[in-house]
Amino acid sequence: MTSAEALATLRRAEARPSLAERRRRLAALAAELVRRAEDVVAATNADYGGRSAEDTLLADVMVCVQAARRARRWLRWWARPRVVVAPLAFQPCWAWTEPVPKGVVGVMAPWNYPVQLALWPALEAVAAGNRVAIKPSEQAPRTAALLAEIVAAAWGPEVALVVQGGPDVAADFAAQPWDHLVFTGGTETGRKVAAAAAPNLTPLTLELGGQCAAIVFPGAELDAAARAILAGKAVNAGQTCVAPDTVLLLGHRRAVFAAAARNTGIAAETRVAPWQADRQAAQLPGTEVLTAGPTPLRLGGDSTEERFGPVLGVVECSSAEAAIAWLNARPAPLALFLFGATRAEEAQIAARTRAGAIALGRTLDHVAFPALPFGGVGGSGHGRYHGRAGFDSFSDRRARVRHGPFALARLLDPPRGDFARKLARRLIR
Repeated sequence: MTSAEALATLRRAEARPSLAERRRRLAALAAELVRRAEDVVAATNADYGGRSAEDTLLADVMVCVQAARRARRWLRWWARPRVVVAPLAFQPCWAWTEPVPKGVVGVMAPWNYPVQLALWPALEAVAAGNRVAIKPSEQAPRTAALLAEIVAAAWGPEVALVVQGGPDVAADFAAQPWDHLVFTGGTETGRKVAAAAAPNLTPLTLELGGQCAAIVFPGAELDAAARAILAGKAVNAGQTCVAPDTVLLLGHRRAVFAAAARNTGIAAETRVAPWQADRQAAQLPGTEVLTAGPTPLRLGGDSTEERFGPVLGVVECSSAEAAIAWLNARPAPLALFLFGATRAEEAQIAARTRAGAIALGRTLDHVAFPALPFGGVGGSGHGRYHGRAGFDSFSDRRARVRHGPFALARLLDPPRGDFARKLARRLIR
């Protein structure tokens, strides 16, 4: 099935399913994911040539199950009309806003979390009453085929369709006149998707990348900071858009941090994806091994590019001002991670830098919070989903008004005489 055929098929489906039907669909997806969890593990393991079962179960299956169940639980609250108070001159009248489905939402998912990044935005679009077309990454073909089976079993072709294929299919998918398009991937590809969507004026959610930095302040306990940073870097072998990419050390030495990192014994259990091997190999010269395992974690230097792999850059900064200057010289990241920051230092970073999120004391964990909006700014993308933010992103907030039989404002209706002119001037004053 082509992208255009998928769009045409979904446009013919029901316009607005009831809340009860949406809740049923969310429950069905959660149940199907639980039922097929081991199949997801096997598919991603085969696509990667070795992927940790825990990485898949936690970061691909569990988060989607939790998100679906939470959306089901909160859906009636999210979908309620919101009363708006009308100005006195227009009273008596009743005004409110209501969320209405946008229509058909396209989702373009990457390979690094092939289930989570396909189904989390999709399930929130379905919660908002939309139909969904999903384009999985062709670099994880077994997982893409399994996604098609899961979606068909949970929702059926009148709710969601999976379009499979390579780069040409992806380019065609981005160019379709979706009512909303979600893309997760690299910044350069994100620019191409935005350009393809522009002729149709398609609303976009772009979840891109950037150099997510971990800032270790002088007050940090270095062993604890190193353990938290490596724990985040080891997940999926660093192939995570919000993984710590560079550590900015304030008042700490690189050698001491390296020793603390080695002492953690943390290693990546997932292998670097085969299609990433050449890119990762180019980053290895000049790096030092921190921990062994299926994919050794390494320590590197400064870089102007996102590593998206198991190499962690380390930069010594003379002060917080120097760290802020380093951050502001680069595109805004999806997240910043702070260790040992005082309230004043945390406020300084928040006030003088840009990032999609700021977390103190851990890395990555905030992405698994189903109620916390997720998204980037600037070079790391725009738009938010997760929880109510996703429901709102995939809904149009329609204004509704019921006018009463009389209102003061009608004294200004045409035809207007001297009284209306004097009243208008008085209102202006």
